[in-house]
This record gives sequence, C-alpha cells and structure tokens, in this order.
Amino acid sequence: MTDQAVDTSSPAEAARTAAADEPSGATPPRFFGRERELKALQADIGRAGLDTLAGRKAARARVLLIAGRPGSGRTALAAELARRLTEPGDYPDGVFRVPLTEPGGERVPGERTARELLDRLGTVAPPGADEDELSEMVREAFATRRALILLDDAVDAEQVDPLLPDNPDCLVVATSTGPLTGIPGVRPCTLGGLEAGAAVQLLARTVGQVRITVDPRAAETLSEECGGQPAALTLVAGWLAARPGASVADVTKRLRELPDHGELPLGARPSARALHLVHSSLPPSSARTLRLLALAPAGLADAHTASALAGCSVSVARTTLEEFVRLGLLRTNGAARPQYEVPGCLAPLLRSLLDELDRPAEVQLARARMLERTVRQLQSCRAVTDPEGSPGRRKLAGLPSSLRFPGPEAAAEWLRTRQPALLA
Repeated sequence: MTDQAVDTSSPAEAARTAAADEPSGATPPRFFGRERELKALQADIGRAGLDTLAGRKAARARVLLIAGRPGSGRTALAAELARRLTEPGDYPDGVFRVPLTEPGGERVPGERTARELLDRLGTVAPPGADEDELSEMVREAFATRRALILLDDAVDAEQVDPLLPDNPDCLVVATSTGPLTGIPGVRPCTLGGLEAGAAVQLLARTVGQVRITVDPRAAETLSEECGGQPAALTLVAGWLAARPGASVADVTKRLRELPDHGELPLGARPSARALHLVHSSLPPSSARTLRLLALAPAGLADAHTASALAGCSVSVARTTLEEFVRLGLLRTNGAARPQYEVPGCLAPLLRSLLDELDRPAEVQLARARMLERTVRQLQSCRAVTDPEGSPGRRKLAGLPSSLRFPGPEAAAEWLRTRQPALLA
C-alpha cells in the first residue's frame, strides 16, 4: 500500500486496503499521507533561487522549511523527506539531524549545536571556541560534502543562518512553528491536519482493520475530534490497541467528555486531550513515572533514568517504558541499550501535569536520585578502563550488575548515546 492511495480513496476504503495489503506480522509503517506536501518540497529543491534568476551560481545550500505546530507531524515529514532523498544516493555524505529547541521550549545554544555537528563530522572542536568560530568550522566541514542537514524545531532565522553551508550541493531542511524571516528564498510548507484517509489509515494500522470497518463513520469522526493531528491520533490509537473490547465510538465519546483545555492554543488542544485520556487510564505508579519523565534531560531517558526517577527497579522501569512506546507516549531507537524520547509536543504537557499533581519535595527527591544514578554510571564508565586489580576495578566489582559495563566498548557506546542527555 502506497501513500498515494490515501488521496484517491475514501477513509474506510483506505483502511480496508491497508489491512488487506499488509502481510501478517508486518511492522506498521511510521508515516502516512502528506504526499502533496512531499511532492511540493521535492519540487522546491530544483526551483530557481534568487542567485540563479540573477545569473549567478547559488552560493549557499538550499533551505526547505516545514512549518506547523508541535504534534502536526512536521518532524516526521522532514524525516520522510530525508529518507526519500537519500535512498537514491542523492546525498551520499548522509543526514545530520540536530534539535534547536529543548523539550521545555528553551532554544539550544548555538555553540552546542555547532559542537554536536562537528562531533558527528569527526572534527575536533577546540576548547573555549566561541559560537562564531564553531559555526565557521561547521561551514568549512560541509564545504566539500554533499549532505542533508535537518534542523528540527528552529525558533528563528538567527538559529539557522549560522549553520548554512556555503555549498549548494548540501540541502538544509528546517522545521519550525512559523516562517524563518531573514533567510531569502525560503517558502514554508505549512502543515494542517492529516487528510481524513491518512488519519483513518493511521488508526487502522495500529488498532486493526475490524474496529475501523465496522464503523467507518466513527473513525472519521474520531480523526476530526483529534484535529487530524498525528500526535493525538497516535495516542488515541495506542489507547484503543490496549483495549480490544473498546470501540472507536467509545473513545470518541470519552474525548468529548474531557476538558477542552481552553487555556492552550487551539492547535495544542487535541494532543492535550489525548494525553489526558491516556494518562488518566494508567495505573498510578505508571502515571507518576510518565510525569517524572518531564525531568529527563533533553527529553531523553533510558531504563536507569526512569528507574531512578520513579524509585523502582531497572527491570520494572524498562517494562514501563516499553509500554509507553506501545501507547505512543514515547519514541525509542530500538538499540541494545535503548534510549526513549519524550515527543516535543508532549513534554510541556507532562511538565504541567507534574507541577499540578506532584509535591515539590517529591520532584526534588526524584531529581536527586537521577543525578546520583548518573554519577554512578559515569564512575562505572571510567572504572572499566582501569587496569585489572586497580582500586577502580575493585570498586566496580562491588556495584550492582545493572550498573556495570562488560568492557570499554560497551561503556563508550553508552557514553556516545547518552552524551546529549549528559550535556543537558
């Protein structure tokens, strides 16, 4: 089933065809619809810029902008665009994705963004270098490459402009809430809700065909109730998937009975209601763990982070995190030592729930446990490189097995994957 079928079929037909075409046991795709937007973005790459129209060779990388509210699927669209552009080998030097906004809404310092890009390029950034020097190093590093740079959740043009390579063979794809005024030649691709067919297809692939086809009108109504927003639809679909006896009409009725969160911007309300639905249905211990993930640095957590925050065992934390993934509350990289990411549209909502429902002293204690666990892991990471029989190795042997690394390679991999969270 291709996404194009979504545009030419009714929602119910799209759901039935999707279920019929998907082999049993197949992994559900992560992307639905947006074919019109993808075609427009791809066409924009070859569109003549101001330099070309003036008879000059383009001096900088082309910038494509995907604009939309958090929860609209702008990051997923950017990732799908990157996948389609890199599969034919158009950008052989790879995709470099960096977030420009913290989960709490604060802008990421330009120096940190530049250092992260340089690290991925294998370029050593000198200690003490300022943002201007580091940005120049980034531009120089991309000067001889053909790469795609994905700048996620840009606050304004001042964040993006210093990172633009002086190389027309590179492509920059930025996501943002609004326009990037100040960068010439950028036409935003503005996202609204998913088309009805794609929204229903998303539901069908998660909850199964039967509950969609028995009441296709209810599925369309549910997608409208979620504003066609992928984030809200994913949460609602996860809630339904965990309750085989519930109907699509049941969850639509529940959503309508929830507060409308009138204090939030209109575009943020569907995700807030969907999160309210899922959060209120969790066991108290799981709901508390979910709220405490708002404290995870850079929105990134592993089983140890969740264990320390919630004050539970690592195995219980890991099971809880995997359940959150199934419910659409978290994303994971699926590695041997997986990291879990709180979606940016949910992070401020979780923080509001934490402030509302948890006592400050309990939150402070959770932070202290997380810091203590992180320090112990860092000490273990260092000790595994000490010689056998050294004091560090003897101390390492006394730590719980869950805090020990089998060797320097495993410690280095943990340090690499956890670096963004550690720096934050």
